[in-house]
Amino acid sequence: MTSSEITRDGSFPDPAPARLAVGIVSAGRVGTALGAALERVGHLVVACSAVSDASVRRAEQRLPDTEILPVSDVASRAELLILAVPDDELADLVHGLATTGAVRPGTIVLHTSGANGIGVLAPLTHVGAVPLAIHPAMTFTGHDEDVERLASACFGITAADEIGYAIAQSLVLEIGGEPVRVREEVRPLYHAALAHGSNHLVTLVADAVAALRVALSGDELYGQQSVDSDPNGVAERVLAPLLSAALDNALRRGPAALTGPVARGDRAAVVTHLRVLGEVDTELAAGYRALSLRSAQIAGADPALIEILEDQS
Repeated sequence: MTSSEITRDGSFPDPAPARLAVGIVSAGRVGTALGAALERVGHLVVACSAVSDASVRRAEQRLPDTEILPVSDVASRAELLILAVPDDELADLVHGLATTGAVRPGTIVLHTSGANGIGVLAPLTHVGAVPLAIHPAMTFTGHDEDVERLASACFGITAADEIGYAIAQSLVLEIGGEPVRVREEVRPLYHAALAHGSNHLVTLVADAVAALRVALSGDELYGQQSVDSDPNGVAERVLAPLLSAALDNALRRGPAALTGPVARGDRAAVVTHLRVLGEVDTELAAGYRALSLRSAQIAGADPALIEILEDQS
C-alpha cells in the first residue's frame, strides 16, 4: 500500500493524500517537531507512540489528528518511521522492532541520534529497511519555536549509499533545513563537538549570570534567591548584547575574536578575577580558570599567564 492509498486509521483516503505515511516513536520534543514540520510540507503522520502524560499532551498539541498507538502498530503503519528516542534507548528499540517484525521491508527508518550512525539500525536493515541517521543540530525546548527553528537548522545525515543520501537530503530540504553529510565513523566526534558548544554555552552563561547578579545586588550570596533571579532580569539584559556579539564574532572570525584580559596577557586582571569569583563560588572560579586556560592556549598567550592558570593551588 502506498501513501496515496493510506489514511490515518489505515482505511481510505484523505482528499489530499500525503506522499509518505509517517510514524513517530516517540512523541518527545524532537519527534513531534519533526512530525509537525513534515506535515507542513504534505506528509501525513499516521501514528505516534506516547507513554508519559507530557508526551501525550505534546502529541495532542502538535499532531492533533495523529493516532497514539503502541510502538509496533506505529511501525507497521509507517512508510517513514522516525525513531526519536534517547541515545541509550535506541539499540533496544531497534532490536525489539526487528524481533517483532513490525517494520516492513522497504520502510525508511531514520533515527535522530547525533552520536549514532546507521550501524545501530543494522537489525532493521537486515530485514529490508532503508537506514538513515538524520540529526537536527538544534536545541529543543518543547515550545512553538522548535518547529520554526528546524527551517534554519543544519542536519547531520548518514546513509548506507547514495540512494539513502538522496532520500535524507530530500527530507531535510523539504522542511527548509540544510543537510550536511557526516561519515559513520565520525558521528561520535560530530556529536561531541555539538554538545561541547551548545551545552557548555548554557553552563557558561548560567555562571556569568549568577556572578553578575551578585555584583549588581551588592549583598547577595551566590545561589540565594534574589529579587532579580527570574530569567530576563537586569543581569541577563546586561549580558545579552555582549554575548550575542561575542558569538557572532566567534563564528565569523574564529579565535581572532578573542578579547579581554586573557587575550591581552593581563595577568593581574586574571588573578583578580579568580580571587573575586572564588569568593562567590569556588566551582564557578574553577570553571573560569579552565576556560581561561583553554582560551590562553588558543590565543598563544604569555607562558607566564598559562602557568598561573595551570596552578590549582
